[in-house]
Amino acid sequence: MSDSTDLSHSDMDYPAHEETYHRFTNLVKYGAITLIVILVLLAYFTL
Repeated sequence: MSDSTDLSHSDMDYPAHEETYHRFTNLVKYGAITLIVILVLLAYFTL
């Protein structure tokens, strides 16, 4: 653990945080779309 307790928000790497957030939201979005397509295809071919 770090002994430094005087870290401020300016020490954070905001571009890296934003890139990670955008990747996560894209993963969730495309994952949900893929699951919906799979469910629709399963419903269509099983009826």
